Parts: sequence; structure tokens; C-alpha cells
Amino acid sequence: MSYFQLEPSLFWWSAEENEKLVQFWENFILIMETLEGNQIHVIKPILPKLNRLYELSLSGKKGCWLFHPSWHMCIYKRMFESENKTITKEGVVHFLELHEAKCIPDSPGFSEFIIGPLMDALSESSLYSRSPGQLIGACPPIGIKLQKFLVAYLTLLPEEEKSSFLLKFIQKMTSRHWCAVPILFLSMALACIPACKALGTEGLHALRDVLQCTMITHQILLRGAAQCYLLQTAMNLVDVEKVSLPEVSSFLACLRPEESLRRGTILWVELCSWLCTNDGHFRKSIKCDLEHQERSSLSTYVLTLVEDYLKTPPSGRESCFMPDWFEAKLVATVILLAADVEEMKNKHSEKINTKWIELKAFLYPLLDVLLKLGTNVYIPTLKADKSLQLLLKLLQTCSLKCSNPQDDGVLTFLWKCVETSVDSVLDFVLRRLTTGDLNTVSDLDRCNLYLALVSELVNLSLNIGWKKGLSIWNFISSLTNASIHSLQEASSEQEPKLEEQIQKVLKKPSSIEEKSSLFEESTSCQGWGKTVACYIHDQWVCLHFLLKKYQNHIPQSEDETLELSLPAVQRPRRTFQSALEALTVLPSEQVLPVFHCMKVLIPKLLVSSETLCIEAFDLGWKIISSLSNTQLIFWSNLKAFVQVVFDTEVLAVAASSKGQAYAKIRQMISRLVEMSTTRTGVFNTVLSYCCQSWVLSTSDDTHISENPFLNAGEYSELLMEACIFGTVFRRDQRLIQDVHAFVENLGDKCAANVVTESTNRDEHYVRICVIKFLCLLDESNNLHKMFVEDIVTKLLDKDELVSKTRTRYYANSLQHRVKNRLWQTLLVLLPKLDQNFLTETLDKILQAGFENNQASVKYLIEWIIILILHKYPQFLSKFWDCFCYDEEKLKTSICTFLSVLSHFDIILQNTSEKKPVLKKALIVVLQWCFNHNFSVRLYALIALKKIWGMCKTLHVEEFEALTPVIESSLHQVENMHGTGNAKRNWQRIQEHFFFATFHPLKDYSLETIFYTLPRLSELVEDEWISLCKFTRFTSIPLPSTYQWYHSRAELLDLKPSDWSQQDKGSNSVEMDNQTEWTDVQKKIIPWKNSIPDLDLELVFQDRAAKLGKSNSRLIVVASLIDKPTNLGGLCRTSEIFGASALIVGSLRYIHDKQFQQLSVSAEQWLPLLEVKPSQLVEYLQQKKMEGYTIIGVEQTAKSSDLTEYCFPEKSLLLLGNEHEGIPVNLIQLLDVCVEIPQQGIIRSLNVHVSGALLIWEYTRQQMIKQKQLK
Repeated sequence: MSYFQLEPSLFWWSAEENEKLVQFWENFILIMETLEGNQIHVIKPILPKLNRLYELSLSGKKGCWLFHPSWHMCIYKRMFESENKTITKEGVVHFLELHEAKCIPDSPGFSEFIIGPLMDALSESSLYSRSPGQLIGACPPIGIKLQKFLVAYLTLLPEEEKSSFLLKFIQKMTSRHWCAVPILFLSMALACIPACKALGTEGLHALRDVLQCTMITHQILLRGAAQCYLLQTAMNLVDVEKVSLPEVSSFLACLRPEESLRRGTILWVELCSWLCTNDGHFRKSIKCDLEHQERSSLSTYVLTLVEDYLKTPPSGRESCFMPDWFEAKLVATVILLAADVEEMKNKHSEKINTKWIELKAFLYPLLDVLLKLGTNVYIPTLKADKSLQLLLKLLQTCSLKCSNPQDDGVLTFLWKCVETSVDSVLDFVLRRLTTGDLNTVSDLDRCNLYLALVSELVNLSLNIGWKKGLSIWNFISSLTNASIHSLQEASSEQEPKLEEQIQKVLKKPSSIEEKSSLFEESTSCQGWGKTVACYIHDQWVCLHFLLKKYQNHIPQSEDETLELSLPAVQRPRRTFQSALEALTVLPSEQVLPVFHCMKVLIPKLLVSSETLCIEAFDLGWKIISSLSNTQLIFWSNLKAFVQVVFDTEVLAVAASSKGQAYAKIRQMISRLVEMSTTRTGVFNTVLSYCCQSWVLSTSDDTHISENPFLNAGEYSELLMEACIFGTVFRRDQRLIQDVHAFVENLGDKCAANVVTESTNRDEHYVRICVIKFLCLLDESNNLHKMFVEDIVTKLLDKDELVSKTRTRYYANSLQHRVKNRLWQTLLVLLPKLDQNFLTETLDKILQAGFENNQASVKYLIEWIIILILHKYPQFLSKFWDCFCYDEEKLKTSICTFLSVLSHFDIILQNTSEKKPVLKKALIVVLQWCFNHNFSVRLYALIALKKIWGMCKTLHVEEFEALTPVIESSLHQVENMHGTGNAKRNWQRIQEHFFFATFHPLKDYSLETIFYTLPRLSELVEDEWISLCKFTRFTSIPLPSTYQWYHSRAELLDLKPSDWSQQDKGSNSVEMDNQTEWTDVQKKIIPWKNSIPDLDLELVFQDRAAKLGKSNSRLIVVASLIDKPTNLGGLCRTSEIFGASALIVGSLRYIHDKQFQQLSVSAEQWLPLLEVKPSQLVEYLQQKKMEGYTIIGVEQTAKSSDLTEYCFPEKSLLLLGNEHEGIPVNLIQLLDVCVEIPQQGIIRSLNVHVSGALLIWEYTRQQMIKQKQLK
């Protein structure tokens, strides 16, 4: 048969290709069998064999297959459908990389596979997480690979197949409810495809459907970014000759200006450029009359669109409902796009006098209607509504472009055109609002339209100084007088209650009942609830205006009398009670003006009506806690609530009395902090408001009502929480935050960053806010000084409490992060502390050094101690006392104090008599140079090297007798022979940043404390706060005299390299860098087993004589095992069968109770050696050189059956980890892998049992050999 065909048979065989065929099927079966295990550490090493499969599958001729491609798809489909998402991700990454790197021939099955299983796999959000080591804000690897893959794959497709593939790809994005993250990165990948004419009408409609799918997500920034990329996709891939302008405008109308397509952004300019380039090439969908023949197709379409929009149906009974806003938005957007395209053309045209002719033509039909509104009372309501809607949308959309209106030619011309119709529009609006024409529920929307238009016209007048400004103010005056007259007619002698007012609003005019049909009446009844809500909302808007204007006249109690006859101001308690009623009635989106009124009233009533104010706090909290933080109204309501509760005067009054209100406010602080752990951005809002209101005062006034800063001391728990704030988010929450950071990192390139509101909701801004607040404090101000000292004391107490609750904690755990944030804050506050306070506090700081701290915390404590001793050398006596404790207390902390001595030159800068101090330091250090602990000796030697260097510089004669000893010791350390850990660790500790590069004085800066040091300490990236974030957060400025900003370049350029981290071994290689392993784990498939029965006769006579420890040459290596029970059992088994040694990862296991219960004192009779997992590579190589055969107890592709293997006398058994087995890098060092035959369903034995079986088999064989020799 011919092997070189585009689509080969599903299965075939040929003698000529026997070797290649066998290789292919062996690899295929190995991969499929391994995938059954769902264990990533077993599966990852076999992935390179997939590359080999492709090499075997492709013939020498380009574009031809030897094996059917569906065999490969079986492997990937199995990975994509795995329950283990890590395996799914590995499969997706491998598939995308393979097609990016290799020229894979086209196959119809590939396209179907991409649109089917691959896209199903890509819908999983967790795939788009950052890879370890990637900086926050970087594009996730799958996002990048997906872009490259789509580009590479489309270049392989024939032109006639590209359209079909892309259409199906986009349609797939609409066929399921995609989450925000996958749809963003798929849209981004589509936008990166080079421009080609691949999509027609159906493709554009599919993109529009995807746009609508993006709206279901609550992640506003992510859906805005997806909209931007989908628009770029349309501009790149749509064939304009196959789509019409109405279809394009229908697509554009689905984009939200507040999220993506807004005038003035780069995206808007790109769209205008695309329209300008393709103008005249779009498929025609309308017939052009003679008048329009000379216009471009875009101009023709826009003119027709405006005319059709303003057309009304023939005379008949009009609907009382407002027209939909969608059409007005579409027409306004297209008009402005056409105007900007015209401006773009005119910049390159010599016909200056033709400028804005087209825009004038677009606006003429609209202006014609607007000019008639004031005089023609017979204009249909629908036509009036639509013309005013279009005018409002034009003004709103156009004014979004830039802050300086004079720079925008289109906006300026539009304003000039509108100016001619302002009088007519205002007359129409005034007539409609004051003559009683508006009396149905739908008229409420008309009122909102009229008022929004008036507001826009007022802004227009203020911005450009219109001549029509007088007309606007006359209109406002007339409307105000008419409103007052209407209110006076409706007023009664007694102020009605809220229930009575609602009943009055609900009472429908008789004219409605007479004129409306049953259908219209029943429909209009559905809107009365909205009417009531709007009425109450507007009532409180007016009340807030009055209360704000006459704030200083509000009495503290209703017994006081006022000259003003304003009941709302004169009777504040009654007004406040009405506010509480309104909170219980109004929907959440209408409560803002009530909160604003409460902010004015509560400071006046807190003393006299404390219970009522507490009730208001509870009601407000109930509203806030019931909302989701993805709702836009949540943030405005939260901000208003925070301003009510944390008003400076409210806090001061509550703190002075220490009553129920004070307790309630503290409870609110706790609730808000708790809420902020699940709703990112809540604490930012609270803290930013408080810090801004507290930091303004710098006086020494001690009266709390006169000095807002005193509130900081009374509510210091808020600032305390802020100093250590930051939660450890779930993986899905962290993913959303990482993708947000990536989109924000795109800057202005992504229009969503420009148009969406910047909220400062990043968690880091909480700590940035409090740090900047603390930096603003002036230690010369007595109040500030007392507050700083109080905060420092509380922070140290908090550290002590955290240390007591858990003496040992893991790296990057919540305890670790809290302690790190705490000591960072203390380091910032250190320059503000004086000697007297440090005299009382230093003991606590030194005591913290005795705790078992993680590296990042240790460095901060050491840094603080160095700075204190540098500034106040008189504290050295307390420091020397730290070395006087017993060894048990110092065993985990002595390295901290020795590290301080490594910067002894900084400490002694302010000391006049250096020699006595050096003598003391030398005596202290020398005794630790002979400690039995290797790490302690290293720290002591590094300190000795520094101190001895200082002694030689100062020529201290008293130490001449010690010179030979110290010099020879340091020389010996510097010139250690061999390649063991001792020499490497000595080199590492000398090169470590804290000893080699870090300078405690020169590196004192915000960047070092919050970014550089955490990074070099290998703290998780979530804890790195870059300096640019301090700059971006402008709510609180740093003082102009503040100088400590940047890290030195020498420190900033370093990479993390902690000398104490586990040595990965000189010959170990990262798995990801390995092309293909020679042997890999392969778990036994139960149904493949067939074990011959062996009738073994074993003799156990004279065991002590024949199996003495001196005769056995078996070494059992259990360094990878970490469960004490397994190690204890192995120890017992090894001792019983006379192994020469048992190697463990750490000798501390022998003190474990579980180990001792299983070993039953075997450790006392068996040599135990410690070889850490990181040292195994070197150890195994050494044993090989000694003649040992390295035997792995593991199931691999090339393993030998235990029943058939003959053990050499010098055997070393390497046992794997309980969960992950033997790492693939160690498998490559083995001489042989031995597996135990199995017949059951369970795929593996317990490691102790496996080890025991092999130890016994080795012993049995050696016994038989010894018997034969005799």
C-alpha cells in the first residue's frame, strides 16, 4: 500500500516499516496506560514521548501522514477529560505547543477536534492561572500559547477552509455559558489573528452573539476587555464586501460605551480608521436616490438612518409608552462615528470649505423637529420623545471624549447646531412639566428624559459660556416658580405622614380611567411601585438640599426655636424618623439621598437620640450586607454608609461618651473587616475615608471635637487591622484578581481600562493607605508621637499573640503573612520612635528574635535591631544579654543575633570607643564558631569574618595572640576541599543578599521594605507591593520631605537565592527542560498480569551466623519517605534481615512516637544515616563508584519482574515517596527498576510492604548463595 497519503487508514501494517510501527504502538500504549493513573507526577515525564509519536507519524513528504491523526486525538481527549485539572492543563499546553512548534499537516479531524474537545477544555477557568514565577499582571501561559496556536494553525489551513473554521470557532463561543476568564482569552486570541477576509454576515452575527454572552458575567473590567477584543476581531476578519453597514451598526450597538467603545479611546480611533478605509466597499442594502449619489456609502447610510429614525407611523391612537433607548443609542453612535470619519478625511483633504457638510446634513432632520417643538403642539409624542432621546444621547456620547471641549471639533460644531434649537426645546419641556400633561406611569420616564436633557444643557452652558445661558436660567427660574406654586396648592396645615403621601401618589387621576383602555390601565398599574420609589427618592433629594444649606441652623433638640419656618430643619428628630421609614420602604438603588440626609442629621442627634442613631446604623448595615459587591449600586451605597458611620463628628461624639454608639461603631468596624475578606475593596473604602478625614489636622488640641486626629487613637483597631490586612484567597478568587491585574497592566491599549471607573479595590491599597497615613505623622507633634507609640505597642503585642497561638508556621501561611506585614509596619515607624520609648520596648523586639520565624520575618527583625543599635549604641548591653541564655532557648534564634553581628560595622558608626565593643563581639562570636550545629557555625563564621576585618582595620593589639588561630580558621573555611554541601553553603551564605549586598541604612526605603525584601525572601508574590502602587494611590499624599522611596539598583537587580534552601543537587535537571526521559514510571495494569507459581523452600536455620550485619552488603535508601510509620516499619524489617544501613531523609524521625512504636528499638541495632532528598543525586553517584548496583523499587516502562531478578551482593534499594514514587530525574540514575507482580485491582503496594518484600527477596537469594558455597 502507499504510506504517503493525506488521510491514511485507521490501522495498517507493513514489513518495511516494522521498526517504526512497533515504536509508535509501544509509545502509544505506554502513554494511554499511564494516563489511566490520573497522577501528574507519573504522567508528566511521558509527555515528551508525544513528540516522538508525531515524528513517527509524519512522512518525509510534507503534508502526509503515516498514521491516522485520530490516534493522537485519543490521547489528548483522554487528558482533556481527566478529573485532575492539572492533567487537563498539561494536555492543553502540550497540544498548543506542539502545533505551534511543528508543521503538522492539515486534517479535517483536527479542525473538528479543536472546535470540540479542545474548546470544551478551554472553557475551564482554572487553566488560565499564572505559572510559578510569573509576575502579577503577566499574561498567563495558556493565553499566550492560544494566540500563537491560532495564528500558526490558520496559516496551515487553505484559504477556502479558514472561513468555515473561524465561523465554527466563534459559534462555539456562543453555544455554552462561558465564564469571564475563558471568553476574554479566546477573544484576545481571535483579535491577534492577522487581518484576512474570513467572516461574512453569519460570522459578524456570531460575534454579536458572543458580545451578548459576555454580558452575563459580573466582572465589569473583564467583560469590557472582551468587548474590545471582539471588536478588533471584527475589524481584522470581517470581509466588508459581504456585510452591510446596518449589520455593522447593529454589532456596534451591542458594545457598551461605559465598558468598551467610548469616544476618544484608541479603540474608537481604530474603528474610525477602519470605517474610513473601507468606506464605499460595504455590501449595499439600500437604494440610493439621486440626491445621495455623490455621498459615500457611510454618509448615505447615516442620513437614511436618521430620517428613518425620526419617522412616525401614520396618525392613529398613540402609545403612551416611551420608545426604547437602544435605537437612539445606535443612531447617536453611528452619527458621531461618521462625523469623526469625516474629520479624519478632511485632515488629508484640500477641500477645507467642505468641512462638517456631512455632519450638518446628518443633524438637519433632528434640528428640524427640535425647532418645531416649542411652537407646534401637534407634533406626535413619539416623534418628540425620539428626537429628545437622540439629542441627549448625542450630547452624552460626544462629551465623553476629552476634558477640554475646545479640542474637539465635532463637539464644538454639534453645540453650535444645538444652540439654535435650545429655546424651542426648553419651551417644550417647560410646557410639558407645568401644564399637567404628564399623568401616566410612563410619563415618569418622560420626566426623567426632560430633566436629564436640561442637566446636559446646563453643563453645556457652563463649559462653553453659551449666549443661550440666560435662556437656560430663565427656564430654571420659571420651572422652580411653577413647582413651588404646585406644592403650595397641595400643602395642608398638618404635615402628612409617609403612608398618607404614598396613598396620595397612588391615587390615579380620573382622566386616566376615562381615557385609557383596560389593557393600558392594567399595564400602567405595574409601574406605580416605581413611581412611589421615585417620589420618595426625589423628596429626600430636596430635603438633603435644605439640610445641607441650613446645616448650621439645625437645633440639637426640638426644644430650641428657629427663625426659619422649615419643619424639616426645625424638627430634626422627626425628619430623622422619617428617614428610617424611608430606608425600610425604598429599594436599594434609591436610598442614597436618605444616607446623605442622615450624614447631616446624626452628628446633631447622637447625644439626644442615641438609640435612634444606632437603629439607623443597623438599618444601613442591613441594606449594605444584602447587596452583592458586583452590583454597581453596592459601591455608591457603601461609600454613603461609611460617610454616615465614620463621620468625624460622629466618631468624636461617640468616643467622648463611650456609650452604646461607641460600641456599635466598633462593631461596625469588625463587620466591615469581616466583609472585606470576601468582598475585595470594602476595607479600602472605609480606610481611605477615615485616613483622609483624620490626617488633615496637625494641631496639638486635645479636645476630640476640635481635633479629628484624636479619632485615630480612639479607633486604632481600624488602623491595626489595616496594617496586617490581607486574606489568603481561594484559587478561583486569586485567578480573577490575577486576570484583572493583567488587563489593568495593558493600560490605554485596552479601552476598558480607560472607560471603566478606577476603584482602587486592590487589597494592597489598604496597607498602602495606612502606611502613607503613618508616614505623614510628625513625631514632633505630641499627639502624633503618642499615637505612634500606642500603635507600635499594639503591633508588638499582636506579634506575641500570633507567636503563642502557633509556635511553628509554614512559609506563606496566613500566620507568616501577618507577622511579615506587622514587622514591615514596625520598620516604617521606627524612625519616629525616641530613645525613652525604645528603652521600654527593646526587650519585646529582642524577644521576638527568639521565636521560630520564617526567613522574611527574621530579616525584618534583624534589620530593626541593627537600626536601633546604630542609632542608640547604648542598647548594646541588652543585645549582649541575648547570647547569655541557655542553648535550648537559643537553638532556633541564635542565627538571628549572629546575622545582626554581620552588620557590626553599621552598628558601630556612632560609637566613639570601638575597640572594647569589638572585643566583646569577638568573644561572643568565637564561642559559637565551635557549635555542633552546622548552620550556626556558618552564621558565626560570617559574623567572625566581618568583626575580624574591623579588628584588623583598627589594629587592635589585644587580639594579636588570636590572629594565627582566627586567620587559619577563616583560611580553612575559604579553601574547603571537595564538592560537599559544606563548601557550597559557605559560598552561598557569603553571596546571600543580606550579607553581601544589603545595606541597612542605604537600603532603607518603601521599595525595599514592601517589594525587594519580600521578593528576595521568596515570599509569595501576593505580598510584593511595587512602588508604582504607592504612586497610583493618590487619596493620601506622602509628605514632600519624604525621601525614602527607591531601593538601590544593586539590591533591586538581585534574584532570590536563599543559601538555606534545599540543595537540588548538582546533576538534577528540571523535568520541563528534559526532552525525553529514557525510563518513566508505568503503573501495572491489573488485567495484564500473569505470574507463574513458585514453590519456594526457604531455610531459616542459623540465621544469626549466616546473616550477620558484617556479611550483608544491602543498603536501603528511604530518604524519599516522609511518614514515620513507614520508616519505623522499614527500620524494623531492615534490622531483622541484617541490612548494612538504612538511609533516611532526616534523623529527627527516630524521635517520633509513631516511628518508635513500629521500630520497637530496631534503630539502636541498625546503622542509620541521614541523606536529604536534595542530596540523593550525589549520594547515588558516589555509591555507584563504590560498586553498588542502584535498584529502584518502582513500576516503570522497563522494569524487571521481582521473581526473575537476581540481586548482586552489593545492592542499594531506593524506595519511592508514598504518593509520588521515585522522581523521574532519579529514575535515570538507576541501574535497574524492579517491580512486584500483582494480580489485584489496586495498582500499588504500601512502600513499607514493597521494601520488605525486596529486602526479603535479597536476603533469600543471598542465603541460597551462601548455602551453595558451603
